[in-house]
Amino acid sequence: MTEPSRRRPWSVGLRTSPEGHRVTTFELFFDLVYVFAFTQVSHLVAETHSGRGMVQALTVLGMLWWTWTSYSWLANQSPADQGLLRFGMGIAMAAVFVATLAIPEAYEDLPGGLFGPLVLVVAYVVVRVVHGALYVVAAAGDTALRRQLVRTAVVAIAPSTALLFVGAVVGEPQQTWIWLAAFTFDVLLTLVTGRRGSWRLYSPTHWAERYGLIVILALGESVVAIGVGASHLPVSWPVITGAALSIAIALLLWWIYFVTSAGAAEHRLAHLEGVARAEYATLAYTYLHYVLIAAVVVVAVGIEEAMAHVGSDEPFGRFAAWALAAGLAAYLLGATVLVRSARRPWIWRRVVEAALLVALVPVLASLPALGALALAAGVVYAFAIGAQVRGSRARSADDT
Repeated sequence: MTEPSRRRPWSVGLRTSPEGHRVTTFELFFDLVYVFAFTQVSHLVAETHSGRGMVQALTVLGMLWWTWTSYSWLANQSPADQGLLRFGMGIAMAAVFVATLAIPEAYEDLPGGLFGPLVLVVAYVVVRVVHGALYVVAAAGDTALRRQLVRTAVVAIAPSTALLFVGAVVGEPQQTWIWLAAFTFDVLLTLVTGRRGSWRLYSPTHWAERYGLIVILALGESVVAIGVGASHLPVSWPVITGAALSIAIALLLWWIYFVTSAGAAEHRLAHLEGVARAEYATLAYTYLHYVLIAAVVVVAVGIEEAMAHVGSDEPFGRFAAWALAAGLAAYLLGATVLVRSARRPWIWRRVVEAALLVALVPVLASLPALGALALAAGVVYAFAIGAQVRGSRARSADDT
């Protein structure tokens, strides 16, 4: 069983989280800086209109995601409404915001200021160092957890951080691939060092709630993208129609996660204990939810592109079509794997739906922006409504 909440004199008054610990208001405040981060990443993709730009943006998003999920582990270890954690996480908030400000210059420094790539890396390192220090304090008395923290820092964090500095100094075109290698190294080695390791997850309720809230914030970026895309256009029927279709897509993304997927994962998490619980939290939440968040950000890019040209008869274009379709497909597949991770049956219709969306990219690219939005929304809603109808019939048959 998970040990009860308690205060230790030698841990600067920090207490471990009880089983039913919930998300604190300070954590919600902490997350606000990531709303801006999601927006900056979307803009980084939109400015490049290239596959290379997509790799760059998703790498930066991955770095930011790694900072966020690190603090979600910390706040599950000890409630974030304690003085020392509030102070440390406040410093981390400021550093994340500085890193986010530098995102437009992550790969191409602008003249007249500090060197953008290096600013981002230094801010990122500050976030990771503060997290490590806080976690060591929160783990006081838990020798195995402290060893786990040190092992991960030495094997995964230190080498990947060194690569980030190298990439920033070397610059483009090598920087893109060096940073991707650094992020990949950190992700893989953290997983390897944590297998059958000593990570603790005290409150599954807090954990599931925390990740649900970050999904909500990411979905908020897709809503913001509607307004940003149409901000230079006068209000018209095409703009209103495009906004309605975009909201409909965002609403369906919410429904897929919160109504059909998240509950299964939370139920599975709550029925695991010890190492098994921590490993499931790592794979299904820390890693798999990055796919969901990245997918939402990419969909937001597609929506913003569509809204920016919603009154035009020009073709939507391959880049925007890929962003919209591939983002939706990745989200569907990520949600499907999340459900399967909870030992539920595969939702094969979502796999078919994802494949169909990718196959429709040439068609979406050739349509006007409004038509592309309508087709994408039509496909995802047709499958969702069909599934609901089949489910209702199955329940009716069971009742009889």
